[in-house]
Amino acid sequence: MLIGAGVVLIGLVVFFFGDKFGWLGRLPGDIRVEGRNGGGFYFPIVTCIVLSILLNLIIVLIRKFFG
Repeated sequence: MLIGAGVVLIGLVVFFFGDKFGWLGRLPGDIRVEGRNGGGFYFPIVTCIVLSILLNLIIVLIRKFFG
């Protein structure tokens, strides 16, 4: 139930404040290759690393205070 509540909370934040996170996914180091015919490839590697670090810090803090 806690995981479900967390997902709902994240969804509400993205729904109401999604325009504030415009920088997310456009960090320096993200790979973007655009094709000539409108196709392309996009892999947000730096964004994935930043989110991974933030989520790990949150999990460590939760375990420290509630574990």
